[in-house]
Amino acid sequence: MSEQVSSTMYDEVLEVLDKLRPFLQRDGGDVELVDVEDGIVKLKLMGACGSCPSSTITLKAGIERALLEEVEGVQEVVQVF
Repeated sequence: MSEQVSSTMYDEVLEVLDKLRPFLQRDGGDVELVDVEDGIVKLKLMGACGSCPSSTITLKAGIERALLEEVEGVQEVVQVF
């Protein structure tokens, strides 16, 4: 993947996360974009989201679904610690 495509995807992922962030913050959590590499988005869930039993559901059903729909080239979202 070219540097420009990767940078554009990174920026697009940030835009989507900024839309989702208020919902996470309302529940005492947040999300940090760690990296985007070869279509894999690496996120760190923070605050209440980091220790919440539903964090996997939040990550896959919420964040991943939004990123797959809105950012071309995203293949998967993984949580890093």
